[in-house]
Formats: sequence, C-alpha cells, structure tokens
Amino acid sequence: MTNFTRGQKGKLADLGLNGPFAVTLDIVSGSMEVDVSCFGVDAAGKLSDDRYMVFFNQKSAPDNAITVDLNGPRSTFQVDLSRLPASIDKLVFTAATEQGSMRALGNSSMALGQAATFAFTGNDFQDEKAVIIGELYRRDGSWRFGAVGQGFAGGLAALLKHFGGSEAAQSAPAPAPIPVPTPAAPPPANKISLSKIRLEKRGDKISLDKRDSGGYGRIRVNLNWNQNAAQGQAPASKLDTGFLGKLFNKPAGRAGGIDLDIGCLFEMSSGAKSAVQALGNSWGAYDRPPYIHLEGDDRTGSISSGENIFINGTHFDQIKRVLVYAFIYEGVPNWAATDGVVTIEIPGQPTVEVRLDSDSQHAMCAIAMLENHGGNLQVTKLVEYFGGQGKITAHQAMDERYNFGLNWKAGRKD
Repeated sequence: MTNFTRGQKGKLADLGLNGPFAVTLDIVSGSMEVDVSCFGVDAAGKLSDDRYMVFFNQKSAPDNAITVDLNGPRSTFQVDLSRLPASIDKLVFTAATEQGSMRALGNSSMALGQAATFAFTGNDFQDEKAVIIGELYRRDGSWRFGAVGQGFAGGLAALLKHFGGSEAAQSAPAPAPIPVPTPAAPPPANKISLSKIRLEKRGDKISLDKRDSGGYGRIRVNLNWNQNAAQGQAPASKLDTGFLGKLFNKPAGRAGGIDLDIGCLFEMSSGAKSAVQALGNSWGAYDRPPYIHLEGDDRTGSISSGENIFINGTHFDQIKRVLVYAFIYEGVPNWAATDGVVTIEIPGQPTVEVRLDSDSQHAMCAIAMLENHGGNLQVTKLVEYFGGQGKITAHQAMDERYNFGLNWKAGRKD
C-alpha cells in the first residue's frame, strides 16, 4: 500500500492498477452530513456530459464506467476507466456539506483498491464546506492519481457550478399560453437535481408522481445501522446517508453485533394481506404477487449495504399499501444506539430518508407507510414503537394499530 501525501501524484500502472478497481472514501464527519461525488470532466475541466456526475441522485455513469454505493461514512466507487469515452479526461472525487465546515472532519481517507491511500483530517482545512479530495486523470496516454486535498468555499451546488454543471430549479407554474404561433424552442439542457427528501417528523409525507406509464420501476427500501456500536454503548458517530443509503464500517462476521431485521406488512388492491420478513422465512417474490421481496438477512454485519426490500413498481397498481418496519432481534438495548436509517430509492425520484432516532427500548418500529393514492406513491413517516405485552407480541400490536388483521404466531430464524 502506497501512502500519498497532499500534492503527490503517481501512475496507476506503477501502483498495479491495470483494470477495474474500487475508490473508497472514508469520511469521518460525526453528526455532520457529508455528500460525496465523482465528477467526470473533459480536458477543460468541465462537466460537459452530466451523465458522468455520480452521486446520491445518480449512482452510475453510462456503461457502468463509474458506480457508487453510498452507505454511512464509507462510500465505494467502482471505476472501470476502459469504459470511459475519450471525452472524459479526469475523474474528480469530492465531499461537501451544508451543515458545517470541513474542519470538523476526523481521520478520513481515500483509497485506490489495496494499492494506495491518501489520508486527511479537518486540520487540513479551515471553514470550507467542500473538499476536492483526489483525482484520476489522463496524462501522456496513461492514467494517474493525484492527491489533492483542496478546500472549496461552497457546498455541492458550488462544486457543480465550478465544474460547469447546472442545478435543476424547483418547477414553476407554466406561463399562460400565447395565442399566436411561435417558433419551436430548442430542447432545454439537462440539469442536475441536488434535492433530497428527509421526512423529519412523524406524519410528514411526500407524494411522488410516476415519470411514465411504466410505473415506478425497481423500488429499493434499505435499512442500515452502525455496526460499530458495541452492545450497550452509544455509536461512535452519527449515521450519514446522502440521496435514497450509505456504508458503515462493519466488522465482517463479528460475534455479538447488532442484528436488525427489516420487514413489511402489505395489502394488495385485491384485499390480500400478509407479511414479508426473515422470521418464518417469508421472503415474498419480486416477479409475482406480492411483487415485494426481502433480499436477505444480515445477522453478522458483514453485508455493508444492510438489508433490502425490493418492490416491483411496475406492478404498483396492484399494491394498496406497504408498512415498512424494523425489529431489534439482538445486540443493542434501544434504537438510539443503532443509528438506524431507512432510505427509499425510486428511479428518477429523490431518495426519501427516515431516521430511527428515538431512545425507545421497544423492539419493534413501524417506520414508514407506502400507499397507492390514485396511482401515485405516497410515503409517510411513522416511526412508532411497539413492545409485546402479555400474549400480545410486538408484531401483533403494530398490526392492530394499522388495521391489517393478520394472525400471528411465534416465529424464528432457521
């Protein structure tokens, strides 16, 4: 592993990076939310093709030349330089915040596979809200890495402007029609949406319109949490997700780790009702009713992306409502110790984020309700906690609260 310092440069070939590799950004920011991005720019340093900006609202570039997994303090970009067009001359990796300044960063780093690393901390900056961390660039027919570590005064929007991109404005009412023929206007330039949706309070809701007749596509509901929090201890840092999941430092196979389970209750338009969850091995199905599938069960913390439910939004017209919940199976005394967060990612839409920020010791949390309102998907934050009492289990108490009317019995994980 080669340790780079600020301003140092080197050829990727000399580092043994001759094929696809991962660029991993570990950003230790405490409670400050930080968004990381990769700007694919041309020889003039401009974002001439906005499809090559990879960030929370656009997680891949054409041909998967760049993809990103954003989960917590660690963000992993998969880079295949051979798939980039000749027009892309440089990949610039950045971090930005709107909440504070980069001087608040802890011991952070950028790593190129297992070959090189560049370490930096808040001591390297002043009051800048963004930092250009490092870049991959073409020079004399070969790709090189440069450790930059340069502070930047503005946040993500200022970075976008610096690289020549345009931010999408909020939609405005259409002007009154003009009753005379006018020449056709040229198509507007693509603009990048930096918007995120965080449902802050119980009862907050957002309605998302379908972008086309094909429904909502592949909807991902992700649950992630801080596996570094030992049993009975507060987590080392607050969770930071960015727009609709980010990566935690989870020790693989760690015994005694936190085991949270995601699941859902659902009601179909036909009236059919049931649950999708790990308990009882009720995994659901994506390509047939209920069009809801639980991907797996992360018991050890070795799966960095947490747990996922996928909803087939192409068949959303057959779904009436989905109640997403999480359950503390073992390893932590209350929800505040998990730093849990649920992100809902819908193609072409801003990611919706719900944080599990209560110190409730009840094991069950009803997180969000996804409902079909006239064909549009409405998401409502619930974050309501339930515990078992007597013969009434936590699952049953939640069921009765939201009127699903299912029959419950004791379940276990095989």
